[in-house]
Amino acid sequence: MKTNITICLGSSCFSRGNNKNLEIIKEFISTRGLDAEVTFKGQLCSENCFQGPILIINGKTFSEVSKNKLIDILEKELNNHE
Repeated sequence: MKTNITICLGSSCFSRGNNKNLEIIKEFISTRGLDAEVTFKGQLCSENCFQGPILIINGKTFSEVSKNKLIDILEKELNNHE
């Protein structure tokens, strides 16, 4: 089953960290050879600006996703693909 990752690219989330998280996620997917197992896309505002940056994995919303939290989230959520 493919994992769906959606990153909020609304101006608030983008300026609060998703601009960097975007590149980190792309690198994570690529370096682990997960391109075929993961669908990664951006979306406009997720309407949760006060909790941003927002990341959604398989319908599960993660709030305040800092660069430090991001790798832990990705490793936990994508561990069945490695």
